Amino acid sequence: MSAPDHPIARAVDGSIAITTAHRRRLREVWRSAGWPFQDLVEVELLAAGLLERCRMPDGRETVRVTDAGVAVIASTLQRNRAARDDHEQLVARVVREMQRAGRVAWRGLSLRARVGESGENADNARWAIAMPDVYSIRHTTVEDYVEPVVHEIKVRRADLLSDLRQPAKGEAYRWMGGECWYVIRAGIAGPDEIPAMYGVMLALPGGELEVARPAPKRAMRLPFAIWMALARATPEAFDDDAQAPLA
Repeated sequence: MSAPDHPIARAVDGSIAITTAHRRRLREVWRSAGWPFQDLVEVELLAAGLLERCRMPDGRETVRVTDAGVAVIASTLQRNRAARDDHEQLVARVVREMQRAGRVAWRGLSLRARVGESGENADNARWAIAMPDVYSIRHTTVEDYVEPVVHEIKVRRADLLSDLRQPAKGEAYRWMGGECWYVIRAGIAGPDEIPAMYGVMLALPGGELEVARPAPKRAMRLPFAIWMALARATPEAFDDDAQAPLA
C-alpha cells in the first residue's frame, strides 16, 4: 500500500497537523457516546477524516471515530507504550548505577516538599507533592554523609520541555536533594537547554550513561518529612550483578 493510501497518511497529509490535543480528543470521543464539542479541534478532526458526523433518528447529531481515527489511536497507544518501556528501562539502569556506587535507591516515590520559600513570594510557601524517578542516599549511619540525590529520567523531548516549564517541580527536587540530575536519552536535547542548577547525564544507544555536565553539589541535611517517607517505603532490591564490582 502506498503511503498516501494509508489512513494515518491521509489524516496528516495537507495543512492539518495532528497534535496531542487531537489525539486526546479522539480517545475522549472513543470512550464517550460521541456528544459533539463543536470546537475548532473537532472541526480539524472532521476535516482530516478522523471523525465523522452522524445524525440520530431523533435528529440529534453525534460524532464517531472513523477507521482512520482508530488507526491514529492505535499508533498513539503503541508509541506511548514504547516510551513507557524505554523510560522504565532507563530508570532501572540509573538505579543499578546508584547501587554500584554504594547507595540505597528508591523509584516511584511520592514525597512532600516545600516550595516557594525563596524569592519575592516567600510568604506563599506551601507543601507540594514531588515524584522523582530515582531518589537515592548514601548507605551510611552518619546523617551528615547521607547526600540525597534526585535523578529525573526523560526519553522524550516533549516530556523534558514540559518538565522545564514547571519551576515549582524543580524547586521541590532541590529541596529534597543535594544534587539534582536530568538523565536524558541522547539526541532529545542538548545540555545547554537544561538549566545550570541540574547535572546532565546522557543515555547512549549502547546503554552507557555519560556525564555531560556535573550536578552542582551542596551540603544539606535530609528533611524530617523525607526521612519519614523513606522509612515507610521499600528501596529497590540490590542487584547481585551490580554489587559484584564491590567484592
